[in-house]
Amino acid sequence: AVRLIESGGGAVQAGGSLRLSCKASGDFAKVCMGWFRQAPGKQQEGVAVIYSGTGPVYYVGSVKGRFTISHDYAKNTLFLQMNSLKPEDTAIYYCAASVGRIRYSSDYSDPEKYNYWGQGTQVTVSS
Repeated sequence: AVRLIESGGGAVQAGGSLRLSCKASGDFAKVCMGWFRQAPGKQQEGVAVIYSGTGPVYYVGSVKGRFTISHDYAKNTLFLQMNSLKPEDTAIYYCAASVGRIRYSSDYSDPEKYNYWGQGTQVTVSS
C-alpha cells in the first residue's frame, strides 16, 4: 500500500524556521508531489509542488521567497523548508502525491488532483 508519513511540525515564534519531511513508500520517482495546508475555518490550499525531472513547479504567492520544496529521490522523502514563518502560516500541513491526474499547470494546486495523502502535521506560529 502507498503511504505518506509527515514529520517536523511544531510550534515556533514568528520569524522562526521549520522543516517538514514526508517519507513515501512506493516509487515516487515520476510523480507530482506537494504540500497543502488547512487553517481553521479556511479551505485547504496548495503551498508548494514539485515534479520529478522538473523541480519545483508551484508556490502559493504568500510563501514565495520563504518556503522551499525539495525531494530526495534516493530516500523517497519530500521536504518543505519554511523560513521567516508568520502567524498566518499556522495550519495543518499535508503531504500529497498525484499519480496520473495532473494534466494542466492549474492542476498543481488543486487538492482534487492528488490521490495519496499523509496524515498531516500541525504547524503553529505565534506572534
